[in-house]
Amino acid sequence: MRHRLCAGEEAGLRLAARPPFKVPYQHAGQDVTDRAPWACDPARSRGREFALAGETMRGPRSVFQRDRDRIIHSIAFRRLRHKTQVFIAPDGDHYRVRLTHSLEVAQIGRVVARALGLDEDLTEALCLAHDIGHPPFGHAGEDALEEAMAGLGGFDHNANTLRVLMRLESPYPRHEGLNLTWELLEGLAKHNGPVTAPTWALAELDAAFPLELAQHASLEAQVASISDDIAYDNHDIDDGLRAGFLNLDTLLTLPSLAAQWHDIEGRFPGAPRERLLRELVRGQIGRMVNDVIGETQRRLAESGVLTSEDVRAAGRPLAGFSGAMAAEERTLKAFMYKTLYLHPDQVETANRARAVIARLFAAYRAAPENLPESWRTGLPEAEPARSRHIADFMAGMTDKYAMDCYAKLFGERPEGLSNV
Repeated sequence: MRHRLCAGEEAGLRLAARPPFKVPYQHAGQDVTDRAPWACDPARSRGREFALAGETMRGPRSVFQRDRDRIIHSIAFRRLRHKTQVFIAPDGDHYRVRLTHSLEVAQIGRVVARALGLDEDLTEALCLAHDIGHPPFGHAGEDALEEAMAGLGGFDHNANTLRVLMRLESPYPRHEGLNLTWELLEGLAKHNGPVTAPTWALAELDAAFPLELAQHASLEAQVASISDDIAYDNHDIDDGLRAGFLNLDTLLTLPSLAAQWHDIEGRFPGAPRERLLRELVRGQIGRMVNDVIGETQRRLAESGVLTSEDVRAAGRPLAGFSGAMAAEERTLKAFMYKTLYLHPDQVETANRARAVIARLFAAYRAAPENLPESWRTGLPEAEPARSRHIADFMAGMTDKYAMDCYAKLFGERPEGLSNV
């Protein structure tokens, strides 16, 4: 039986206000941190979809720490090791993949959360889980699945993250999914803002465990979202330089990066260029992080929010870049699309990847006996459930596994799927 609230989760915690903004809280009898009143409070969690009898705040972990640990120990999280970030199936050891990207997002998220007095554990869990729903080959794979599922409910990696965590990743005997807290799930569903037109997957999950999709998410989720932007904006520069798709001369056509580069050259005369480039990326991350902290503090003071519910009802994001930094970041994104993401070599590789996913999907739908035994079991007969089942299987593939399945079905490995 499903319950909105988790039995006993609010036991064992007492809050004592300390003006002007922060309130200390205790966990297992020890002071843990100073938490701002607009932060999500693990003692007041709205609970889990499936109640856990006797779960309380006693013991070494809060409910949000439990969420984080369940994510880290999940099979879906481990699969991120072999899923595309920017470069498909990279040959080099030093390129980022979804797993390393998620870890870098979590590091940035914790820094921002601590500065703002938010719950660091919830922020970290959101950052670690935000890309779990990505299919193989990144956005190329997502585009192929979305096209294959046209008219059958569609496909969206963010909704698929919720589907994986709430239904498909099921290590526990008594319920489906990882049974994460409401705050974690609503943050994943809405970290990019309110959802007005959910796909079938998200709509189905929301009907079972309502996530208030029309409202904004918590500050922790908003911080996770902006941390994702900071991480990929800058770490993609690093990978693009390593791969030779970017070079210093093209980077310095951006005035903000040129100014930082000249400052770095002045501070570290004679240092190797490789180290200076890494200093440039580090400095850019620091600038963005400090800007988000300052701008979010300004918005919080201006808005007058006092609780996490006030944050959700604010009607606008409260965590974000200042106007000047937002304009700079838009310019950087446009530059990265032009020089890296839409580079002809990248586009050609992405087209090959889309073709692999499209051909695999068509083959499994035409001959489902080729599915692994565990996925043949329970395969629905009727559409759209049948195709959705196949999409669930394929979305969980890693880049490597997708290529292995392709070779098994068609007798040849797909060519041209790594350009670094």
